[in-house]
Amino acid sequence: MPMTRPMDREGVVKTYDRWAPVYDLVFGTVFEKARKAAIAACEEVGGRVLEVGVGTGISLPYYSNRCRIVGVDISGAMLEVARQRVADLRMTNVEELAIMDVQDLQYETASFDVVTAQYVVNTVPDPEAALDEFMRVLRPGGELIVVNRVGAESGARLKVEKLLEPVVERLGWRSDFPWARFENWMSENGSVELAGRRPLPPLGHFALLRFRKTAAGSRTKRELVTAA
Repeated sequence: MPMTRPMDREGVVKTYDRWAPVYDLVFGTVFEKARKAAIAACEEVGGRVLEVGVGTGISLPYYSNRCRIVGVDISGAMLEVARQRVADLRMTNVEELAIMDVQDLQYETASFDVVTAQYVVNTVPDPEAALDEFMRVLRPGGELIVVNRVGAESGARLKVEKLLEPVVERLGWRSDFPWARFENWMSENGSVELAGRRPLPPLGHFALLRFRKTAAGSRTKRELVTAA
């Protein structure tokens, strides 16, 4: 389902640059349980982790030293906060923090054991392109750990979500994002299997999704276009 108004790269950057000074204060406690659940899932796999949409680095202190972290974000203002956090806490397991478009990751194919995207997928202009990129840089057998809003398919929650669309979109999120979009993406990508799905607080509007890259996995759309 389309969102009320299209998203664009410049709009996303401006939105999150504005949020940078107050993001932790506004969203830190609200999303803390979900954030910790995502990191716990990453820790189960371990190794080299790419956190896309790392933002202010609010989740970085939750990782143990068994994980080596690379973080990317499209907002320079957010990353300045993240870099200061890494310096203040002397986090030696953080390899790099870089400005990058998550729809066009500048990393080699199969270079990470885990990719995690927390509250990211429904904020980018082309979510499916971003998901394909996440799978491209993931090694076969590795996992993509997603925390994302999954829209209601029917009932009272769907009606409430429709009423809240203008407010949610001003926060920089895509309001219409049903589970069917993830199902369609998995089918079209061809290298993905669902490894887990469970609701998360607040109020079950968000979900922890675990996707595993199959060992045989097919090439992504980007790789097919390049080959052509």
